[in-house]
Amino acid sequence: MQVAFSLIDFLLVAPALALFVASCTPLLIKVLCGNQEQNSFATLIYAYVGIVVAAGFTLSMLGVARSAFDGALVFDGISFCTTLIVLLVTAVALTFARDSYSTNPGQFTEATFLTLNAAIGMLTVVWANDLIVTFVGIELFSLSLYVLIAMSMEEKLSKEAAFKYFILGSFASAIMLYGISFIYGTVGSTYLPDLLQASPNLLATNRLFLLGFVLLLVGICFKIAVFPFHSWAPDVYQGAPTPLTAFMATGVKAVSLAFFLRLVASQAFTVEKFWPFVDVLQWLIALTILVGNVGAFRQKSLKRMLAYSSIAHSGYVMIGVVAAGIGGSSMLGAGGVMFYIFSYSIMTAGAFGVLHILEPHADADLTLEDLKGLAREKPWVALTMSILLMSLTGIPPTLGFFGKFFIFSAAIKQGLVWLAVWGVVGSVISVFYYLRPVVAMYMEEPLLRRGVLRLRPLSYFTVAFLGLLVVACGLAAEPVYQAMLSSVSQVF
Repeated sequence: MQVAFSLIDFLLVAPALALFVASCTPLLIKVLCGNQEQNSFATLIYAYVGIVVAAGFTLSMLGVARSAFDGALVFDGISFCTTLIVLLVTAVALTFARDSYSTNPGQFTEATFLTLNAAIGMLTVVWANDLIVTFVGIELFSLSLYVLIAMSMEEKLSKEAAFKYFILGSFASAIMLYGISFIYGTVGSTYLPDLLQASPNLLATNRLFLLGFVLLLVGICFKIAVFPFHSWAPDVYQGAPTPLTAFMATGVKAVSLAFFLRLVASQAFTVEKFWPFVDVLQWLIALTILVGNVGAFRQKSLKRMLAYSSIAHSGYVMIGVVAAGIGGSSMLGAGGVMFYIFSYSIMTAGAFGVLHILEPHADADLTLEDLKGLAREKPWVALTMSILLMSLTGIPPTLGFFGKFFIFSAAIKQGLVWLAVWGVVGSVISVFYYLRPVVAMYMEEPLLRRGVLRLRPLSYFTVAFLGLLVVACGLAAEPVYQAMLSSVSQVF
């Protein structure tokens, strides 16, 4: 059968094409110049141009709901919002990477190429309307991340992190692909519309399809770092260069949750025979919140503390995913998830950005001691970090407060009161470890005089911008939330 592709199809995927051209241009220049590394700022400009062009193409599709390449890709509200989030965190990560001690000055071109191609893989997952395309997108960004972690100038932890992420990521991919094979064997198709149409009936009557669906969810839970598939996150986040950690902790989670939303749009969680798995998933969410908060409570390394807190945030946002999948007011749960993806991405990228600014060398692993007295030496950095940490805690009127509010409200509306209460309890526990750095920055004297840090104007500007965005979007939370509800209305 011959499939014809139209010009419209290529226009729809123009954001990915723009990123690919932007990634190849500095690499081609380097090859033509005898493998001599070019000016890193020029390389960054090429990346910025690609990201801005990609964002322009994305904004031009506002309000459009279409499919491309014979239905293999779909462009709707979820695609639109998540694409913009991925482009934002990509620009932020590249800005930090250029200023990072962990980035090899002679390999910034290659790092830019891999980062932009990881973003292309993430966009593929966001747009995917087919399980095979989804798997290809996951592998594209995963392979890019494996290499990026190993490229760090830090010699020990980064290599260990890359190896762990590669082994465990490959294992999770195998489980996911195994589940896809079962689904194809029973449905005869890997297209999501066919899967979503058949799933209510097959989940109730076909055990092979049920097993395949569960294995597919397990693979996604690994990417989101849901308990018990979370153990890779602290080691990998700590060992990876801090700019890359910011990229992984936001982009990977955002696209995985967007795909999860497409799966639960089938209302599979309402099928009676699937209820035991839904109950198990609810308990895993509760344990994810508990393990994440208790683990963060015990950490001395700030990167590991943020890594464990990101696990807890996976639990919070998964409450919204369950609320979106059990029928009734499912759109409230889906809208809450999209809002939380947006808020979490900004807060987490900003928090890791502050750590990146304060790192004195490639092997640095900042602890609470390193933040003592920071408000006296760098008041704007301390203020920005305080805003970001309070937002991660969920203190009003920051963006993080409204993210949790919309998630927990949707859960209560859907009858998941105990999960909402558990989420509130987890947020209360998090107050201690999130506010400890604030106390150290403003109320304690530094044990040692902090050395002169390298001037990083772009990184300082980016972190300040993210801090302002947290406050501004928190004050304008209602219109942002309404936009997120509108984005999911085409699917739910």
